[in-house]
Amino acid sequence: MGALVWGLIGWAVIRYRRKDGDAPAPRQTAYHLPLELLYTLVPFLIIGVLFVYTIKASDAMVEQEQDPDTVINVIGQKWSWTFNYMEEDNPEIGTVAHTIGTVESLPDLYLPINKRVRFNLESADVIHSFWVPNFYFKRDVIPGHPNSFDVTPNKLGTFDGKCAELCGEKHAMMLFKVHIVTEEEYNAKINELADNGFSGEISLEKALEAVMPAAASEEHK
Repeated sequence: MGALVWGLIGWAVIRYRRKDGDAPAPRQTAYHLPLELLYTLVPFLIIGVLFVYTIKASDAMVEQEQDPDTVINVIGQKWSWTFNYMEEDNPEIGTVAHTIGTVESLPDLYLPINKRVRFNLESADVIHSFWVPNFYFKRDVIPGHPNSFDVTPNKLGTFDGKCAELCGEKHAMMLFKVHIVTEEEYNAKINELADNGFSGEISLEKALEAVMPAAASEEHK
């Protein structure tokens, strides 16, 4: 499209440029039905092709497998995140472990590389948005409306995560770190959490209870 537009502009500039005398006037055409149909149908054709590819790409982005390798239940609360690692069926772990973040202590999220991860998202209070910029994808976390998506991390490293929805006074503090590690390191980390007393699933109510004392302390100050 760019080449076509610039080609027509260049042709018009050269063909109808001013010389010694007056510039030649292009032939005027009015009510040229075939040309007008072309002007109408070509944009629709372009939009139609782009629409098909957009739908295919969107469907691929939100496609979910029936049996993901790992399930993590995420709770967004003012103003941090709770991560529940649902690994009771994992023979290398055999339990559920969790991490609860606060404004003062940012949570860490661990993911095994090359494993299909299902994120189940819930909010304990207001609308948040779960976003890892390096995933090029985000999902809203809406009270009373559970959401989910799948992702397969394929690059080792540590990445930033944050809330992408203006959710209140300390929205900017809803940060977390994503650690994509080997499967062995992931299993060891979840077992370490469970052994250190962070076993069991944290519900919406427990997530609120965990952050309410800190919130009350801040209001008192």
